[in-house]
Amino acid sequence: MHIDFLFEVFEESKDRQAIIWKTDIMDYQWLIDRTNYWINEIERLMIEKGAVVVVEGDFSPNTISILLALTEKECIIVPISTMTKRNEEQLFEISQVEYRFCFADNDEVQFEELAKRSDNELYSVLWERSHPGLVLFSSGTSGEPKAAVHDFCGLLEKFKTRRNSMRTLNFLLFDHWGGLNTMLHILSNGGVVITSKDRSPDKICKLIERHQIELLPASPTFLNLILISQAYKDYDLDSLKVISYGTEPMPITTLNALKLNFPNVRLLQTYGLIELGVMRSKSEKDDSLWVKIGGEGYQTRIVDGILQIKAESAMLGYLNAPSPFTDDGWFITGDEVLQKGEYIKILGRKSEIINVGGDKVYPQEVENIILEMENVSDITVYGEKNQLLGNIVCAKVNLQKEEPKKDFTIRLKKHCSEKLQKFKIPVKVVFVKENQYNNRFKKSRTNQ
Repeated sequence: MHIDFLFEVFEESKDRQAIIWKTDIMDYQWLIDRTNYWINEIERLMIEKGAVVVVEGDFSPNTISILLALTEKECIIVPISTMTKRNEEQLFEISQVEYRFCFADNDEVQFEELAKRSDNELYSVLWERSHPGLVLFSSGTSGEPKAAVHDFCGLLEKFKTRRNSMRTLNFLLFDHWGGLNTMLHILSNGGVVITSKDRSPDKICKLIERHQIELLPASPTFLNLILISQAYKDYDLDSLKVISYGTEPMPITTLNALKLNFPNVRLLQTYGLIELGVMRSKSEKDDSLWVKIGGEGYQTRIVDGILQIKAESAMLGYLNAPSPFTDDGWFITGDEVLQKGEYIKILGRKSEIINVGGDKVYPQEVENIILEMENVSDITVYGEKNQLLGNIVCAKVNLQKEEPKKDFTIRLKKHCSEKLQKFKIPVKVVFVKENQYNNRFKKSRTNQ
């Protein structure tokens, strides 16, 4: 009932490729059969409608098909990726998990019953509607992760409109709405879901060549890694038609380098949040950070420089935090933006802005300037408390090759002084060798 529209697509595409996983290729007939297998298995295990079920793993034939089956059986699904280091006990306690399916690297499953029926009032809304639910966790970089509860039917609604299908790499993770959104977009249009546990630049470029991938959705951090590694030079990537990017601000230097090295590929900025879903978007130009977002079911407005969104697919609420919605139903994103007609430019999270003696410093602006320098592979700009100014600007730098710190710091300050106001120039420069991104290939701005 809830995924009938997907099964219609599957039936029309029975003999076409649906999933490529490792060396295995599954067609849509296999996906129909496997989803029905899991529907029967859920009934055999006596998992009731409305039960809270964890599916732990990465994108694979079984995790995809069981997710569809649990949706049809009106369960509340809690996807957890084995790629991220999380405190499972904490996530299970917050979401009041009752059952757990854990899929190993070979796609074999372990099942266990964990607890009694949960009683959260947000879950009660789903039970009353007889709708499946989806629980997504924030990254939890500043304290306990927030658990967003969705009526899955609201998120699925947009996939009922048929769009173009492409051979797509499901790069973003299984517990990330960007990853699930990509998967559902592909399947609802009869496309091919191509998965990979190894998300290194070399492996991804190899997959693009081998499977003639047309759409690569990734984070700016990962796209920068591809450029730095120059792995793209070792493979034929002519099949690529679109590179989409989101989850964090895109450095303009990375965007310009992508345009230079992939001149025939369309570059598309996307915007989405675990609380609202992923909106349709249109970049002003391939080499522009101005983007138009919204589409059917979404409204946007800017209040005091902060983007607010009203969405038909908005979450019901957080399991473990107060409602973030205004009294009239708008979600305050926390993103400071500029506006130019229908287009906006995201400056960064309000919480990340550095206040230096009353002046605002946007880390992304400073990072963009430093990334122009030779020998810089990655940079994170952050604030550090200062008795006189309130905060000072600091920079953690990854170098491509060794260079004396004194020489580099002099070079950095000279470069920045030519393009930035004095209060924006980093006072403190730290060299680091460890990666400045997390398992989601997203800039990590913690522990500073």
